Amino acid sequence: MGRVTAPNPVIPVPPADLPRTLGELRAAGHRYRTVKQELRDNLIARMRTGADRFPGIVGYEDTVLPEVERALLAGHDLVLLGERGQGKTRLIRSLAALLDEWTPVIAGSVLNEHPMHPLTPASRAQVAEAGDDLPVGWLHRSMRYGEKLATPDTSVGDLIGDVDPIRIAEGRTLGDPETIHFGLVPRTNRGIFAVNELPDLAERIQVALLNVLEERDIQVRGYQLRLPLDLLLVASANPEDYTNRGRIITPLKDRFGAEIRTHYPVDLELELALIRQEADLVAEVPEHVLEVLARFARAVRESPSVDPRSGVSARFAIAAAETVAAAALRRASLLAPAAAAGSDDEAARPEAPVARIGDAVSVTSTLRGKVEFESGEEGREIEVLAHLLRTATAETFRARLAGLDLSGFTDLVAEGTVIETGELVGSADLLRQVGTVPGLAKVLDRLGMGDAPIPAEAAAGVEFVLEGLHLTRRLGKDVTESGRTVYGGRG
Repeated sequence: MGRVTAPNPVIPVPPADLPRTLGELRAAGHRYRTVKQELRDNLIARMRTGADRFPGIVGYEDTVLPEVERALLAGHDLVLLGERGQGKTRLIRSLAALLDEWTPVIAGSVLNEHPMHPLTPASRAQVAEAGDDLPVGWLHRSMRYGEKLATPDTSVGDLIGDVDPIRIAEGRTLGDPETIHFGLVPRTNRGIFAVNELPDLAERIQVALLNVLEERDIQVRGYQLRLPLDLLLVASANPEDYTNRGRIITPLKDRFGAEIRTHYPVDLELELALIRQEADLVAEVPEHVLEVLARFARAVRESPSVDPRSGVSARFAIAAAETVAAAALRRASLLAPAAAAGSDDEAARPEAPVARIGDAVSVTSTLRGKVEFESGEEGREIEVLAHLLRTATAETFRARLAGLDLSGFTDLVAEGTVIETGELVGSADLLRQVGTVPGLAKVLDRLGMGDAPIPAEAAAGVEFVLEGLHLTRRLGKDVTESGRTVYGGRG
């Protein structure tokens, strides 16, 4: 799984020492292989050397990837079934890395035809006429991947092709392949073509893909054009749409050699690994805060208030981590003028941007649009998310700080001390209210902050303990009209 990123748009320049004619290509010992043979050979080579076969894919090592490898070794077209945000597109795009880095093509060929295996009559005539002097171009693997998001308005012309009226007007006949303006699928010949959300294609468009998958030819405007296209066809779909009658035609389902189910991270560690890999954090987010967000995402996913057919994307937890990091950066930026105007040295230090558990509260409103709730929960969305966030915080508190003596914190408020924190309360201010607390060093060590945490990290640890004690009913908590949080008194 992982965040979906588009392939690199920069077209690489082929090395100067590659063969430039068909004769040079033969002399170099090059042999023609189909795309599926190429993928199989390169996958086996990576297996034998122990190289990473699918870089950047997290959480599928023991489940999905072995099935994908078996499909590729068998030479099967495949469809990935899974709810949104499970990294299906990311996985599909990673397949292009298994292609040869450079592959020869007939220079100027629209269909990326191999010099030793021309398809169209024009290319066959060109090869016969030029012989070993046929010019050879080179195509980088990044240019051998095509992708189309299926939408109801997708046409046969988009995917397969259509008759070019200008070429007909020039005197060519309908049966002449040169009259065809080829669509995305033929133009990805000798590569990998992906159809995202396959069931969203209209039935007549799905029919157009049947010949591509089985007979490897295409039909345009009733004219059947024999083109033995060489490609791997991969599709993605939501299981609910794919298995429901009427969303996808049965003959098309039968053409795919492999149906592979994807899934969300199976355990907490994989959820955390995915957040660490994919989140673009503008501030430090301590590990305990990331764990809260990972538990939160899993709790939302499993909640009976959430529609399970829609799923909760892995992007939910990633966006949550980025949001709390942004909240920390906002706090540090807003407190900067106050710090600059401070009189003592400690107060004058700039606030370091470190996220606290209180920053997570904002995600319940900003991310509710990523969740599809059951119809009975209308109007309670934020309330449901807030409850699940509190549950995730309490679980993380117990998991991280179980067995520690936290009486120093409870004794502090039992003596009448009131601790005020909030979005715009600086670290120095929070630590000054707490003072010296027995057991704080052990807390910070357990939270992975080391022996010498900076004030902002120590403040993040203190706020986490206070919130955890409140959630376990050992500490009172109030929220003021200004939005600040006040801890004090028994829960």
